[in-house]
Amino acid sequence: MKSLRKGIGNRKEVESYYDNWSSSYDETLDKWNYKAPLQSVSILKKFIKTKPKFILDLACGTGLFVDKFLQVYPNCVCDGSDISRKILKISKRNGNYRYLYRKSIESKIKIVNKYNVVSLIGAMTYCKNHQLLFKLVSYYLEKNGYFIFTHRVDLWQESKFNNVLEKLKDFDTLNITRPLNYLPKNKDFGSDIKIRIVLLKKKK
Repeated sequence: MKSLRKGIGNRKEVESYYDNWSSSYDETLDKWNYKAPLQSVSILKKFIKTKPKFILDLACGTGLFVDKFLQVYPNCVCDGSDISRKILKISKRNGNYRYLYRKSIESKIKIVNKYNVVSLIGAMTYCKNHQLLFKLVSYYLEKNGYFIFTHRVDLWQESKFNNVLEKLKDFDTLNITRPLNYLPKNKDFGSDIKIRIVLLKKKK
């Protein structure tokens, strides 16, 4: 099994990795001091003035982000997607999502309504086509909707992600954090691999 730091491989390998990890996923991330969901919610709370009614949580995992999100926005309707069948079963059992879709982040979801917020916390690593992803997110969002995501600083630099953001036509950038610890108690990540949290707003 390849390490998370180096990348897991193709879609089937990623799906298998997370299926195998599903039973200990939450416990392991807690041991690694994973704070991105809480940090991301804090940023949303700072910038969003109107309480969101609908959120789509891409690559939702077991729902760690939505769990923190609902503590601030308890009346928001949450939908989620992930490629791991076993992780989606855990998400369904946790009961925080209305609909759950078994989809990759680069596959179009047949949504039933537009969303005020789309989130992608901890999974930009797996995006092969940024242009396609942002096009899909724009489709999911209503006008003036928000897209919040995390991205590893090392991969940001490798892919010249600043250029990706500058070329976006549908979004304005509201906030990009300084580099933050990602999985500081994971031996492969430690203090070497950091993330930025980005908040975009869809244009009118």
